[in-house]
Amino acid sequence: MDPSTWGTYLVTQESHSPGRDTVSVVEEALEHGIDAVQLREKGMDARRRYRLGIRLRDLTDEAGVPLIVNDRIDLARAIAADGVHLGQSDLPVEIARDQLDSDAVVGCSAATVEEARTAETAGADYLGVGAVYGTDSKDVDGEKNDVGPERIRAIAEAVELPIVGIGGIDAGNAAAVVEAGAVGVAVISAITTADDPAAATRELREVVTDVR
Repeated sequence: MDPSTWGTYLVTQESHSPGRDTVSVVEEALEHGIDAVQLREKGMDARRRYRLGIRLRDLTDEAGVPLIVNDRIDLARAIAADGVHLGQSDLPVEIARDQLDSDAVVGCSAATVEEARTAETAGADYLGVGAVYGTDSKDVDGEKNDVGPERIRAIAEAVELPIVGIGGIDAGNAAAVVEAGAVGVAVISAITTADDPAAATRELREVVTDVR
């Protein structure tokens, strides 16, 4: 499994998709070419998140698309996910390596060159860099919010890991992120809040593919 091929990466958050559930959003995204799915769902209790994860595991397996779990190494193991994505305040990359299968993908968030280098040394498989254009999906320290494509470029020059840009990205600004050195883009709102998630997925994929 090669994160360098993940041009478009959907991060789920049902609270951002009023009137639609995560399963229906993921189904449309998978049908229209999303490359990876991350089970996020901040604020959802662990049991509901587990049940949702089992459903998404079935959908992504059928589509041949990797399923990554945000933060929770235990949940990634419980649903046989393909890997986990860890933030700077989560358990270290090394712990995920100990707890998960040897072929599991371990991603790590990084907003600075120092964080990126530390994650690479620890054995991360890819980096989620941002918030590129700012985000309202979570509280982010001012120094790490709206870092711009320039931070993508600086980190790409400092490490060998594939980089996925995240934070405020949509089809209108994704090209600059990839041009700066990211292999792809991760989005929440660009797909989950779209009137037509299928069309939003196709449009994002076309932009990234054109640049790559």
